[in-house]
Amino acid sequence: MEEYLLIAFRTIILYGVISIIFRLMGKRELGELNVLDLVVYIMIAEIAVVAIENPKERIMNNILPMGVLMVIQIFLSYFSLKNKKVRDLLDGKPSIIINNGKIDEHEMRKQRYNFDDLLLQLRDKNIRNISDVEFAILETSGKLSVYEKSPNQGGITIPLILDGEVQESNLKRVDKNKFWLLQELKKLGYTQVKEISFCSYQDGKFFVDIIDTKKR
Repeated sequence: MEEYLLIAFRTIILYGVISIIFRLMGKRELGELNVLDLVVYIMIAEIAVVAIENPKERIMNNILPMGVLMVIQIFLSYFSLKNKKVRDLLDGKPSIIINNGKIDEHEMRKQRYNFDDLLLQLRDKNIRNISDVEFAILETSGKLSVYEKSPNQGGITIPLILDGEVQESNLKRVDKNKFWLLQELKKLGYTQVKEISFCSYQDGKFFVDIIDTKKR
């Protein structure tokens, strides 16, 4: 009886600890978890199971590695927020699978994404014919964002600058170059790319957001 009470008590303690850890690690939907998120969550779950199955072991021996994993995850999230290169390394980049109505088979092979996957996700969005698709973007979460062809529908937002860095690959998608971008920004009164946190180009119009130095 005493052993059962001890197991129940350890379960309650671990439940509280894990709830606090996940809260401190930030809120993300399950579909948005990257590989490192999943690794940390799985490891914490495994440690919790071991702790419950071994009631004679000191509970701090299990809580300590959970705390270490939490600290690692928080640091990685912080650096990911501040540095796009780190963010790309941890989360990956979105991939355009269908561009202007044309399937990019090279990008599909690169992402190990086959036609069965593509058709399945298109059916989930009630798309019956690939020819009806203008753009299909495979997000870092594995979700497929689809934009249908429509005469009244505008184009998609193309980020040209993220965290002060020009996105060369996206410039190519709009058939432009860095010189063109700098000239257009200059006309709008922006001379320093590193001062721009986000710049997008859609339907011939720019959206520019400046980095708030006071909050950095």
